[in-house]
Amino acid sequence: MTAQVLTISLNPALDQTITLDRLRLGEVHRAKASRIEAAGKGVNVASCLADWGVATAVTGLIGAGNSEAFDRLFAAKRITDAFVRRPGDTRTNVKLLDLEAADTTDINLPGLTVDAAALDEVRAQLAAQCSAGTVVVLAGSLPSGVPDDSYARLVADVARLGGRAVLDTSGMPLAAALAATVLPYAIKPNRHELEAWAGRALSTTNELMAAAHELQARGVALVAISLGADGALFLRGDEIVRARPLPVAVGSTVGAGDAMVAGLVAALISDAALDDLARLATAFAAAKLGCIGANLPARERVLALAAGARLDKLSKGARA
Repeated sequence: MTAQVLTISLNPALDQTITLDRLRLGEVHRAKASRIEAAGKGVNVASCLADWGVATAVTGLIGAGNSEAFDRLFAAKRITDAFVRRPGDTRTNVKLLDLEAADTTDINLPGLTVDAAALDEVRAQLAAQCSAGTVVVLAGSLPSGVPDDSYARLVADVARLGGRAVLDTSGMPLAAALAATVLPYAIKPNRHELEAWAGRALSTTNELMAAAHELQARGVALVAISLGADGALFLRGDEIVRARPLPVAVGSTVGAGDAMVAGLVAALISDAALDDLARLATAFAAAKLGCIGANLPARERVLALAAGARLDKLSKGARA
């Protein structure tokens, strides 16, 4: 089956999630459980899309020394594996899940150091996997040795191949991609990432929308701003929708933003209206909160959350 979606992860990780009754700095803890999973933003997006039944391929850079968890994930979920293997080990990110506080503390370790030739190999895989109509998700941080404009170059490749690029990154890689001549079709920053790009605080809905309109004026067709428990803002053309999810029990917040990207992409490939896109993206994020790892529950559960999401139509004059 030809993939409808390709995700690119240049700096994926093995997520080691350690579950604790409560986290106290400076104290010795006894873990209730520990698990290691293949992860990274693009890998998480692909995992959720595979659960939804979307034909998905993955590429990017992983270390050949510890790729077994990735191999198992891709085989189990029938994800087409086009990753470039490089010498060395993929980085490990430690997630400390505090059950009492219902939150997660992240400790992200250094990853592979790669060179320009590695990025060229990824670009070759992109050319092989992307065709007219393919949605390509470029997500996560960049590894050491790769220039800040790497996503900008990949976005241009996607456009040349006839695909639509969805970008989910931050900092200098985001700034470089948004300063380029060819811009992504869609981006999904959170409030803090958008503030860093804009260079100013975005405390109100009006301020968030103003920053999003700046992006639209530059050529980004769809802007989705994730706001955590407050849901998300979605802007496309003249339409603005704020979506708030139904309350759900939180198993782990890790990967909720990635699940939102997956829901957005699932809606894009079905040519959904903005209201339906906002509902599905919000439902994916909320549904993932009840799961450990980048997994979705049964389809019926996701659809119920989508139906129950609260939508508000906004205009430029909206207040927080």
